Amino acid sequence: MPVVGDLTHLDANGHAVMVDVAGKPVTERQAVARGLVTMRPETLGLILSGGMKKGDVLAVARIAGIMAAKKTSDLIPLCHALALSSVRMELTPAGDGSGIEIEASVGTTAQTGVEMEALTAVSVCALTLYDMCKAVDRDMTISHVRLIHKSGGRSGPYQRAEVPAAASE
Repeated sequence: MPVVGDLTHLDANGHAVMVDVAGKPVTERQAVARGLVTMRPETLGLILSGGMKKGDVLAVARIAGIMAAKKTSDLIPLCHALALSSVRMELTPAGDGSGIEIEASVGTTAQTGVEMEALTAVSVCALTLYDMCKAVDRDMTISHVRLIHKSGGRSGPYQRAEVPAAASE
């Protein structure tokens, strides 16, 4: 199928198309994404102590991230539906006490990668943190959602030269 430039999601007429991956080999693929939810120290304290009225914020956000990874193709129009072999969510208090750092690790054996699944997992996890805490802190900020690593596929591995999120503000 002809494409416009290097944009494989467009046909020769500039119309959106789903990339045909039928000829690509099935390989093991991994992706890691990270993000940050910045909040007041009091909000972080409530989360860590289990004091939020809506319940266990970290547990709910972790499940939301996993569910989001599994539903990525329902949310991103041209994204392929993938059978995921693993989704791991890590939610860690930022070292400076400014919020929660989120990391999603996603794996599959397929013809296309899982970068969008990892990024979606981080994004929905962060949105869930916001939703569960907004009654006490509407000034929270979701930021620094980015791909950290990917492996598998024709383009080979990618590794971001990581700068701590707080240092890049």
